[in-house]
Amino acid sequence: MNHSQWKTRRTRALLGEEVEVSEAYVEAGYAFALGQAVYDRRTALGLSQAELARRAGMTQPQISNIESGGTVPTLALLARLTRALDASLNIALDDDRSSFSFTPHAAA
Repeated sequence: MNHSQWKTRRTRALLGEEVEVSEAYVEAGYAFALGQAVYDRRTALGLSQAELARRAGMTQPQISNIESGGTVPTLALLARLTRALDASLNIALDDDRSSFSFTPHAAA
């Protein structure tokens, strides 16, 4: 899809018109939403990407790739991230909308 088609698609959506959504578009939205949730939790904890990577047994470029929406991690990797972020991961998927959020664990 070229840029002018994207603008048309966005304009149509803003006008309330029906816009067809491709599977790739939905999947990209999931990746970006998850990346934003990881970024938000990491920065709330005051962690650098390198420190989160160390805690999760990953590399800093892997964290960067997740935060930028460049990849969707496996369930096992998500479990490691949630432990490293001291939180629970909440995921809601509904058609072309998604929600990812981390709920901090209560302080002991």
